[in-house]
Amino acid sequence: MTTTTTPVHHLPPSHTPSAGIAELVARRIPGLSLEAPFYTSPEVLEMDISEIFAKHWIFVATDAEIPEPGDYLTISVGPHSVILLRDDDEEISALHNVCRHRGARILSDPSGSVGNLVCGYHHWTYGSDGALLHADSQPADFDKTRFGLRKVAVQSVAGLVFICLSTDPPEDFATYAGRIEPYLAPHQLRRTKVAAQEDLVEHGNWKLVMENNRECYHCDGHPELSCSLFPTYGYDPDGLPPRLRPAYDRYLAAEADLHRRSEAHNLPYAQIQELRAPGTGFRIQREPMDGAGESFSPDGSLLCRKLLGELTEPRLGRLSMHLQPNAWFHVLSDHAVTFSVLPLSPDKTLLRTTWLVHEDAVEGEDYDLEALKRVWQRTNEQDCSFVQRAQLGVTSPAYLQGPYAPNEYQVEDFISWYIDRLRAGLGMGMEVQP
Repeated sequence: MTTTTTPVHHLPPSHTPSAGIAELVARRIPGLSLEAPFYTSPEVLEMDISEIFAKHWIFVATDAEIPEPGDYLTISVGPHSVILLRDDDEEISALHNVCRHRGARILSDPSGSVGNLVCGYHHWTYGSDGALLHADSQPADFDKTRFGLRKVAVQSVAGLVFICLSTDPPEDFATYAGRIEPYLAPHQLRRTKVAAQEDLVEHGNWKLVMENNRECYHCDGHPELSCSLFPTYGYDPDGLPPRLRPAYDRYLAAEADLHRRSEAHNLPYAQIQELRAPGTGFRIQREPMDGAGESFSPDGSLLCRKLLGELTEPRLGRLSMHLQPNAWFHVLSDHAVTFSVLPLSPDKTLLRTTWLVHEDAVEGEDYDLEALKRVWQRTNEQDCSFVQRAQLGVTSPAYLQGPYAPNEYQVEDFISWYIDRLRAGLGMGMEVQP
């Protein structure tokens, strides 16, 4: 955990990247929020796309969103468009959505089902593996094998789908996958279906969206979530304000109970936290919930009667996972919720929330859809307002960087990870910690 131990010296406000991105990166002070251009500059966003989103593994979907051969999604990451497709062998493939003839966009819809991939411009036709099958009016010596769609690295990990746009993806992802899969496996996310999916455009920079998610300093602004989520997240027990002490006492009792139940069912629960890892920074832990300790409901009780996988124990808290740069997850005994973040512009971000239930769960019998969505719908709306307020603030000429509180250490970890990735892209050294 990094905190400032010396007096805070605010840098003069800088609202244009005229000094250059390298200078902005070089003068970042650990423990303080970023200068305004990191949240407002188109040039910085362009670098975020090229050095963060295009070079790292990012979460984009779940297996349940493309369940049958021919089902597809299109994903936009800055200027990149990617087709995510369940191929004829029922494997997931990822292809650049760019025709090899003259570059036309092949699929325009966000999702659907296809046989072959047919470009609507000149009707070049590709198989589900991206191989060129037909191209009209070509010379006799035309070699179709040279003009297949360009592939994107893709991996499904226990039902969560990740892509990497780089031709040289970070090699640490296999290690990451191997460490999180035992936590996710009992929930059998590949045997789920999408109960609901909602897209929300937040009026703030993507980093503000991620920063907001990484701290519970503001959790009193989430009354619905606070019914089941302990508001002590991120706090050092010795630094708890008196108002949170009763909640922390309940947390300790619920944690002890969760550990007993997890051990009885051979479920891993220990925290793994490597948020500053050079490649895939992440955090995973099975954590207790308040009330009945089962789900995101007003009293903590189940929201879906049909438990995930072959689980028989409802009181398993939440398996909480965070992935840098763009995702977080809550996997419970009765359902799972995934969140992915993709930048749209310097001041707009797409947040996609997906609710998964057991593949055999029946709406209206096993779960009420509106009840299932309610907590995270309201929480997302509240966070959207907080992020917009933050964006308006960093856009003001009066903005100066402020210090992160000790319980915001995961925000500092995220920002330090981000700055080090930019430093690597710029050929600079690692960030100096106090």
